[in-house]
Amino acid sequence: MLNVRTEMRVIYGIILMIFFLFLVLPLGILVVRSFEGSQGFDIYNYVNILSNSELMTAFANSIKISSITAAITTILAFLIAYAFHFTNIFKPLKSAIKIGILIPMLLPTITYGFAIMYSFGNQGLITQILGEPLFNIYGFNGLLLGYVIYTLPSAFLLINNSFSYIDKKFMIVSTLMMDSSIRNFYNTILRPMLGTLGGAFVLSFILSFTDYGIPASLGGTYSVVATHLYQVMLGTIPNFSDGAVIAVFMLLPALFAIILLKYLERFNFHYDKFTPIDIIQNRVRDSVLGIISIGVVVGMFSIFLVMFIAPFLTNFPYNLTFTFQHFVNVFTTSGLSMVYKNSVIVAIFTTIIGIVIAYCSAILNTRTSLKGRGTFDLVSMVTNTLPGMVLGLSYLLLFNESTLKGTFVIIIFCNIVHYFTTPYLMAKNSLSKMNPTWETTGGLLGDSWFKTIYRVILPNSASTVTEMFSYYFINSMVTVSGIIFLVSAQTSLVSSEIKELQHFAKFNEIFVLSLLIFCTNIVVKLICDFIQKRQFQKT
Repeated sequence: MLNVRTEMRVIYGIILMIFFLFLVLPLGILVVRSFEGSQGFDIYNYVNILSNSELMTAFANSIKISSITAAITTILAFLIAYAFHFTNIFKPLKSAIKIGILIPMLLPTITYGFAIMYSFGNQGLITQILGEPLFNIYGFNGLLLGYVIYTLPSAFLLINNSFSYIDKKFMIVSTLMMDSSIRNFYNTILRPMLGTLGGAFVLSFILSFTDYGIPASLGGTYSVVATHLYQVMLGTIPNFSDGAVIAVFMLLPALFAIILLKYLERFNFHYDKFTPIDIIQNRVRDSVLGIISIGVVVGMFSIFLVMFIAPFLTNFPYNLTFTFQHFVNVFTTSGLSMVYKNSVIVAIFTTIIGIVIAYCSAILNTRTSLKGRGTFDLVSMVTNTLPGMVLGLSYLLLFNESTLKGTFVIIIFCNIVHYFTTPYLMAKNSLSKMNPTWETTGGLLGDSWFKTIYRVILPNSASTVTEMFSYYFINSMVTVSGIIFLVSAQTSLVSSEIKELQHFAKFNEIFVLSLLIFCTNIVVKLICDFIQKRQFQKT
């Protein structure tokens, strides 16, 4: 019978092998292929790419618009999270704001572009209400709007979570010390949040820099590096070497982000306890922040509103007759119904396998003394900043000549690795807070390590596992960048099928499929929230 140490080592070895095969090896192959030329290995590919003015322009455009997006998103997310924690806005309104701001996370980014087109285009819903277009939606303007919508929910969640750990009593202390309002705000709110704000900026930058879905529909003549990589790899004549070099260049912001995040850790604060206090009444503050928060949520909802209207009309905006025919067409077209089933299957397997890997990694790191267990922290830092398109391309290069090419297996493991960080950190934070002697007590009572994990540790972290399920499933349903190079005719998913439907201008089918993803994710989210509430009530 295996002893405890052997059991741990076996699990540790299996997980390390998975990350070697689906993270280290693909990235290694990517770097090798970037130096591969007709004359052997040299730096010609890099010289060729660096001398490509079109690509350098796309790279500069990506950095420019991603930086502006990150700045806007971080400011908006901070203001809304601050309104949520430090104002006396009506509580049901706060809940509505929090729910509303998270809605974009339930949709693929490629849908954002079509929603913006149908809202702000020449015949768009908002354009018709206002009488004229507000701005040109193609190019920089449309990308900026789409990126802000895309990155705002993630930045808000990060900042909102950090606000929960700020001890508000220091605001009173600062006031009693006769500090000015600005000094009070800086010392008690802004300074403790500098690390998180920097993290939100980096997260927003990376998400917008590496996204393919939004520029695929709104990019126009404004070239960005993600669409350039797509054209190089899936154009008339695919160029794997040039694609590998572009992917390596896309890793540079990720490396910078890792360095910056490590630097920002020094700004993180730790409070021994949290003192609940009544927020000081300030109607001007509450009104201003309330209007900003409501304005952002209403603005986002108004853009996606067309998605809930157009599929039920015969031909929006020309024939406004109510119909269910577009839904009937999707459900009776075997190809479209198949891609929805494929998406659900991939999401389920990604979630189940991903939870096992992330949870076991967290257990080995926090509740064992195995040497090398800190490797999982390094893996989580790498996957947190690794662009989905780069990971997908590295899989394509590695498995291109194998039987795994175009299968669900590499799509599932690409999703697992791509979204590993957050579920792992969820489990790690939960497990580290539990009584460290439970395994010892279980051993003294004759239980094996596995039995203690199953009977004691797992039930006490059931709420976290439910949250991990929700995160993995929803992101697997909406991902575009990570799987765009990996799908085949048999393994096509909804998010990739939407890209194909764009070429045939089948926007009604696009919105129907988007609604299917949205409704599926809403159902999963509501079920997970219900389970979490039940678990919380039991405790």
